[in-house]
Amino acid sequence: MSKVELGQPVPDFTLPASSGAPVSLSSFRGKRVVLYFYPKDMTPGCTKESCEFRDYNSEYQSLNTEIIGISPDDLPSHDQFITEYSLPFLLLSDVSHEVCELFGVWKLRERDGQQFYGVERSTFLMDEQGVLAKEWRAVTVDGHVADVLSAIKQL
Repeated sequence: MSKVELGQPVPDFTLPASSGAPVSLSSFRGKRVVLYFYPKDMTPGCTKESCEFRDYNSEYQSLNTEIIGISPDDLPSHDQFITEYSLPFLLLSDVSHEVCELFGVWKLRERDGQQFYGVERSTFLMDEQGVLAKEWRAVTVDGHVADVLSAIKQL
């Protein structure tokens, strides 16, 4: 698979979903899609970001936009996260980080002097035809969900 590029169609992919069935990106054609990549379920920053997307979900829906979260966590972890925080959208499990690599968010990171590979918090907006319209990389959570909503309104 080639890497995603602004202004180009995003290659289709299929991942296991919290709904219990595999989900393909192509199944959302005709809708805008917000893919947000986050490092780990149940951690403070990821919880804050997911809950903000949850709180704005109806506004996104009114703009013909689906929100989908992706992390390397497994489905049982996603199920717990969804239940704990009443998340109304799909979470996809990318344990092999293949889709994370496609989007260029699987990176060498450092924390407390230790290096490791993990997800760089990032968000991608696709238009109704599956073309990458906008991307936010190395996201800071505060204000991010509102920024994405504003970009959708400008499409």
